Amino acid sequence: MDERAQLTGMHFGIEIETVNLCRKDTVEAIQSIIGGTVEHEGGSYDKWRCTAPDGRQWKAVSDASIGRSNAEVVSPILAYPDDVPVLQNIVRAIRKAGGRVNSSCGIHVHVDASTLDGRQLGNLAKIVYKQEPLILHSLNISQGRLETYTRPTEESFINDVNKYRPKNLHQLSCLWYHQSNTDEARLQHYHNSRYHGVNFHSLFYRGTVEFRWFEATLHAGKVKSYIQYCLLLANRARRVKFAASKKRSFNPESAKYDMRVHLLRIGAIGDEYKTMRHFLLENMPGSASHKHTPEPKVA
Repeated sequence: MDERAQLTGMHFGIEIETVNLCRKDTVEAIQSIIGGTVEHEGGSYDKWRCTAPDGRQWKAVSDASIGRSNAEVVSPILAYPDDVPVLQNIVRAIRKAGGRVNSSCGIHVHVDASTLDGRQLGNLAKIVYKQEPLILHSLNISQGRLETYTRPTEESFINDVNKYRPKNLHQLSCLWYHQSNTDEARLQHYHNSRYHGVNFHSLFYRGTVEFRWFEATLHAGKVKSYIQYCLLLANRARRVKFAASKKRSFNPESAKYDMRVHLLRIGAIGDEYKTMRHFLLENMPGSASHKHTPEPKVA
């Protein structure tokens, strides 16, 4: 069986924050890969866009969090796996043109949630909450990012998901916004609840689950790996009837093994995910093959 089949046709988008390359040059680097036309739309985000021959638009906009000389690259809706090679070539082209990242830059992956109901989205929240100590260590997220733009999943939200078992988006929204001013909150683009590693506010604003964990990179293999991981999490949440939510404690002795088991359980099996497994395991202490370090043999 093709290892990609489980994710085939899933839709996603990505935002990559970069520095050192102006927005005009960034979209021209994108144009060098996809063709099409470049236009300056301007506005409060000083938007530049490249419209591909198929009509989809790639954008480069300003972002106050990464300074004036920057470009946040915003993709159109993409499909796995067909659009991934094009995205990777765009990432390489931006790097070749002089684009760089620094500690203030991040990557946000949006996964289409149109096929997920309230129960499945609750599953996703619980899967993430359970494995969050591993995930955060694996991705080497800075403390500053964890305290501001990528806050961990709130225990109170998970407790409510377990208690009320939401079946649809409206029920989930009441839990996400803590029952208060739900309709008003859903309409606010910059509602404070968006600043979580897994952002469910995006569900009600644009129909996606946004994963905000990732430190920015212009390494094409890492970009693909981050997308695969988010899609696998969403696919796992869609397939399982029930997800446990008891938070896993982080054990340095078994962390690499525990993370490997987690990756295999969500479907990261075979050569298609080999690079992803490498990047998500490389920061983990312990052994990928043994839960506990074997005792040394006595001669």
